[in-house]
Amino acid sequence: MLNVKPSVLVVDDEQFNLDLIEDYLSEIDVNVVCVDRGEKALSLLKESPELFSTVLLDRMMPGIDGMEVLKIIKEDESVNRLPVIMQTAKTGKKSMLEGLNAGAHYYLSKPYDQQTLIAIVSSAIRDYNHVIRMQKSLKESAQTLNMMNKGTFNFKSIDEGRALAGLLANACPGSEKVVLGLTELITNAIEHGNLGITYEEKSKLNVDGKWETEILTRLASPSYKDKFATIEFERNNNEITFTISDQGEGFDWEQYMEMSPERAFDSHGRGIALAKSISFKQIKYHDNGKKVCVTVPNSESS
Repeated sequence: MLNVKPSVLVVDDEQFNLDLIEDYLSEIDVNVVCVDRGEKALSLLKESPELFSTVLLDRMMPGIDGMEVLKIIKEDESVNRLPVIMQTAKTGKKSMLEGLNAGAHYYLSKPYDQQTLIAIVSSAIRDYNHVIRMQKSLKESAQTLNMMNKGTFNFKSIDEGRALAGLLANACPGSEKVVLGLTELITNAIEHGNLGITYEEKSKLNVDGKWETEILTRLASPSYKDKFATIEFERNNNEITFTISDQGEGFDWEQYMEMSPERAFDSHGRGIALAKSISFKQIKYHDNGKKVCVTVPNSESS
């Protein structure tokens, strides 16, 4: 699936909006599939759960509205990893939090411009592709990790970190959920920790489509090339603990622990909150945010 053109499912009851979105997205290399009802969207997802890389969903529609469609998607294991971009003219704090807490990873406030739409959709597709790669890695990883009780691993790049996340999550029950959370925390340790990319810088890089290029540039530069991050793995009879450390300056981690309506329209900034809600019951930061510790049960029944 990763080597073919990604497909975007657009759901909106207004034909004008469907035409506009399709025109906007013609600037990037994606297939756009448009439907005008939530029922049609759910039918398509049921028939072809692996076809789409993201869903652009109108909140207010006749019949099954966007919130109900979102709920059904997030309850279906075959498609619940799909990033859902909620587009709405309803921008109150309460309604935004409702959507974010229901599983919407992105919010677009109508009306929006082409550049914003492309940045959000491109970011969502990139995130979903990483999820697919991680799931594939989980299936291919050796189960000999069950014999490992303790280990320390160093990594310099996001790709190295993601490979470790896929490997180490295999030692955990519910590995597909664990790998998502580990990847979010590992990515944060490299891009914001070691490489010093600020929140504002990443926002601009996403809009300009230059995030991956900037990561590679900084990894090769004299200021950052020798920096590495560490993930420590430790297992006992009851739980498995992961500790991720970076060599950055630290950050104000508390503001990212929960979904925030102030960041609802940004193309990023939800990784830590998603890790907490999906993967780990608790996330503990230490050393001014340069070290993070998470635990998972050592068995499904724990």
